[in-house]
Amino acid sequence: MYSIYILFSLKTNKYYVGSTDDLQGRLKHHNAGSTPSTKSGAPDWEIRYTETVPDRTAALKRELEIKKKKSRNYIEWLIQKGD
Repeated sequence: MYSIYILFSLKTNKYYVGSTDDLQGRLKHHNAGSTPSTKSGAPDWEIRYTETVPDRTAALKRELEIKKKKSRNYIEWLIQKGD
């Protein structure tokens, strides 16, 4: 199983969308500053939203779908809808 996740950094007030088969490990990676695109928000990233899909192909497809929206409003709508 794979997860699509949305992180939020209080430090930068930004969201990050990604996918993984190890959600907690990936969060630790982001908060360690090991990922260039999220380094500026470390160590304050927190998980705000997740979706589970059966495989990597589905995860990458869904991640891209969310990113293509290029919309903070859409991301915040997903988060609210997921509660």
